[in-house]
Amino acid sequence: MSSWGEFRSRQRRGQHGNVQPFSDEDASIETLSHCSSFSDATSVADEGGEASEDTAQEDFQYKLKGFIDSTVDKSAKTRQGALDGLKTAMATRILYEFISERRMTITDSIERCLKKGKGEEQRAAASLACLLCIQLGSGIESEEVLKTLKPIFKNILADGSANIQARQAVATSLGLCTLVAEDDILDVHATMECFENLFTRSYARADGTCPSISPQTSQLYTNALLSWALLLTICTASQLKDILRKYLPKLPKLLESEDVNMRIAAGETIALLFELARDMDADFEFDQWEELCDKLNALATDCNKHRAKTDKRKQRSVFRDVLKAVEEGDFQSETIRFGTERMTIDSWVRKRTYDAFREFVGSGMNYHLQANEFIRDVFELGPPILVDSATMKAMKISRFERHLHNSAAFKARTKARSKFRDKRVDVGEF
Repeated sequence: MSSWGEFRSRQRRGQHGNVQPFSDEDASIETLSHCSSFSDATSVADEGGEASEDTAQEDFQYKLKGFIDSTVDKSAKTRQGALDGLKTAMATRILYEFISERRMTITDSIERCLKKGKGEEQRAAASLACLLCIQLGSGIESEEVLKTLKPIFKNILADGSANIQARQAVATSLGLCTLVAEDDILDVHATMECFENLFTRSYARADGTCPSISPQTSQLYTNALLSWALLLTICTASQLKDILRKYLPKLPKLLESEDVNMRIAAGETIALLFELARDMDADFEFDQWEELCDKLNALATDCNKHRAKTDKRKQRSVFRDVLKAVEEGDFQSETIRFGTERMTIDSWVRKRTYDAFREFVGSGMNYHLQANEFIRDVFELGPPILVDSATMKAMKISRFERHLHNSAAFKARTKARSKFRDKRVDVGEF
């Protein structure tokens, strides 16, 4: 996923065309067990056969229709509950067909809640917009959702008098919605400029002092930086060259922020930029490289007494990885297991993308990696793998047997250690 062109060409080849959308009935028992109460319908269906399955599906869709209707309720509390209900459903189930038929209605509800709602309601509506795009995937449908909501997002983002929680949520949602649904790379760049207008306000001054920013505002600027970094992953080579020239010398100023989250976001963004730069040119050099490495090393070994221990521990861990990335081009890979498959997070590009999706689908991320055709395409996992019930039962048995074996081994070790401790006591008494 080195360029926007490659990313979009993958998204456009037969989305919801050559491969049928992964339905709720196809999802494995194990995967659905990780979901919320929305998965209960499936477990009932397994026991009761096709009739029970149909009934459970009808009940589930009836509940979703109720949520959609309630998004226009007079009560703000009811609207908030409806938005949260839809968010949970979209985070834990594949609902493409159901949502596709009601896309315009849901989009209108999100628009209304963003315009007329207050902080928490606006936050929920912004997050729901992202989940809607994730469900629809990359294509005309999600493009139309973004086309409707983007002007509202940008107005909230630029409005200093708007609710700060709403602005924080919009800063995150606009980034991912743009990644999924934006059709024009020039519009991607224009959205990045909106984020730049925010996070650059956190730059340390020429004398080394940092501007006075409230924690809530700092979180807004951090969210804007992370969304900007996400969109870096789909920029063209020419855009990246301009960004490297303009922003790489300035981003280290954010490393001096009083906010640990901003420092970490800045460090990871710098590592991402170095990775992208070296992908384009293996011999890439940065004039301020030694000074930058000194700063990163200081943060990786930070012993500042004025900072909380948890913040320092978190910061040191991240900046050790960032320093390796800048000095050696190294990345600490991580393996994600889901169902019968596994995926390796082996680059800063993939990490930023994975973290962005996980922020919205939460505990449903493994389910979406297994079943969501769009997300699988983003991470180049191929079409969803259908696992039949017999295989799932065999997997469950093997896991149960392994659990019994581990329990027995634990008891044996405990017993042996107890005897050893008894012998040490006996020796001590003589």
